[in-house]
Amino acid sequence: MRDWVNQAIALIESDFQRSSDTHLIKLDLPALPDIDFYLKDESTHPTGSLKHRLARSLFLYGLCNGNIVEGTTIVESSSGSTAVSEAYFARLLGLRFIAVMPRGTSQEKIDQICFYQGDCHLVDDGDIYGAARRLAHELKGHYMDQFTYAERVTDWRGNNNIADSIFEQMRCERYAEPTWLVMSAGTGGTSATLGRYLRYRKHATRLCVADPENSVFFDYFRNGDSEVTIQKGSRVEGIGRPRVEPSFIVDLVDHMIKVPDEASFATIHFLQKLLNRRVGGSTGTNVYAAFQLMAEMHKQGQQGSVVTLLCDGGERYAHSYYDDEWLSANGYDLTAYCNRLDAFFHHGEFPVVF
Repeated sequence: MRDWVNQAIALIESDFQRSSDTHLIKLDLPALPDIDFYLKDESTHPTGSLKHRLARSLFLYGLCNGNIVEGTTIVESSSGSTAVSEAYFARLLGLRFIAVMPRGTSQEKIDQICFYQGDCHLVDDGDIYGAARRLAHELKGHYMDQFTYAERVTDWRGNNNIADSIFEQMRCERYAEPTWLVMSAGTGGTSATLGRYLRYRKHATRLCVADPENSVFFDYFRNGDSEVTIQKGSRVEGIGRPRVEPSFIVDLVDHMIKVPDEASFATIHFLQKLLNRRVGGSTGTNVYAAFQLMAEMHKQGQQGSVVTLLCDGGERYAHSYYDDEWLSANGYDLTAYCNRLDAFFHHGEFPVVF
């Protein structure tokens, strides 16, 4: 058994060594000459998103804890990028992978998981957590439980985690220590890694978490009620939750900004013009919040840098966020936010909500 685990860890480490670090893209904003803005491009991972890091860490955590051995069936509660990335690593190790997801999940997402030979278990009642736990028990498999373990599976002190990578890549920039790191939360694992790293390395950088509509993280940050829930889920894939997840460590967060969905979607269309490429909705949430922080810095006459994440590419959203008919059918009018973003780009002006 130990020999197989050793080989599995070696396979994951070899896969990691074949991957170069993700790019840090500097986005020039002429109206803010004293503030530099950067996007950490996580879309270049083999499975196309930030969740590739999480999946790799979850597998290594499970292997080293003895939860994953030869023949173990891997089960996860996810209908998005985490499931895609976990299916990739399960295939790498020759293990069966099952994603538990709501029955209404789009065929596009199902196809992405199936591409890596994963299976999809669809449930009707929406309790993907309980269904995944029960299925893993029935199959004598391992429930990954990203929403519990995301905050602890990554070495937050360094070891080439995403925070360590950002600061290394910023080393030669004119404002090497960012004023702000901006990150949206799904599990809360990445914000926990960033927040812990900032404290461990004694950086003055502050952490801002951007939260979309139909998510309770902002409310929890504001009023401290960890039991707050809502019935409706986030329309920005990969971020926002209807309950406070165990991996969201609120004490590590310095500031939060609530971002309307129309603002997130308008921002990805704005970025398409600047980057000549499409990005996912969560990137729009991140960037819109970052722009608010930068506008406040500009207003106060501050210099510095702001870094956020480009979480995934926009190819997966061609039939939703980039489809005018889909936007209209779902009641989204991006005009006001597109005008606001245009004014920010040309004049540095932005309504700031603090």
